[in-house]
Amino acid sequence: MSKNECLGVDIGGSGIKGAIVDITSGKLQSERLRIPTPSPSTPKAVAKTFSELVDQFKWKGKIGCGFPAVIKNGVVYTASNIDKKWIGTDAAKLLAKETGSKVFVSNDADLAGLAEMRFGAGKGKKGNVLMITIGSGLGSALFIDGQLVPNTELGHIFLKDQKIIAEKYAADSVRKQKDLSWKEWGKRFDEYLLHVDKILRPSLIILGGGGSKKFNRFSDLLTVKTKVVPAELLNNAGIIGGAIYAYEKSL
Repeated sequence: MSKNECLGVDIGGSGIKGAIVDITSGKLQSERLRIPTPSPSTPKAVAKTFSELVDQFKWKGKIGCGFPAVIKNGVVYTASNIDKKWIGTDAAKLLAKETGSKVFVSNDADLAGLAEMRFGAGKGKKGNVLMITIGSGLGSALFIDGQLVPNTELGHIFLKDQKIIAEKYAADSVRKQKDLSWKEWGKRFDEYLLHVDKILRPSLIILGGGGSKKFNRFSDLLTVKTKVVPAELLNNAGIIGGAIYAYEKSL
């Protein structure tokens, strides 16, 4: 284990993914492993699965973890794509106890954005840069001249005259559940981007998460004036960001 390596883990609504990362290059130093998120996704069940994933790497160092919620000092404040029992749980403390390692936890989209700003599509970009992660929900990370504004959670704004939460209308999980064509879903996602763009006026929008891998299937449907690009690190951004976060928080 190199001193420049950390284990990054990304806890999502459908899967828990991880890999060992070289934080100086952002490159994965191991195979990327994935275990389905348990259902129900209670703290005890997720912590057990998290530990099983860590054990597969035979890892004993610090761990950075992205979590689908508002996180403050390791404590979970919301739970839209994870069991409600997580609210009020000290996730960092729980996962550390389960693994025997020091665990640093932050919002999953924030960490994916951190990786993209360091090694991906946002590298060197100034002004307001917005990262949207497309998956079970819609995550967001906002950077102003490279500095993170944490826990923005723009997937929870309302659309359709305040009648529906954005991620219940335009997340990738909605496309799958409703069996929407890429054209049908793309128009929904475009509505969401237009709304967010009107609020923040970013200079760049980066799309990450699982949905980013299919960018070419819906990119022609986007009418937002702001430049929109897929995340260069694709679905590994959360893992890489987690590793960076743990390394830098432990300095």
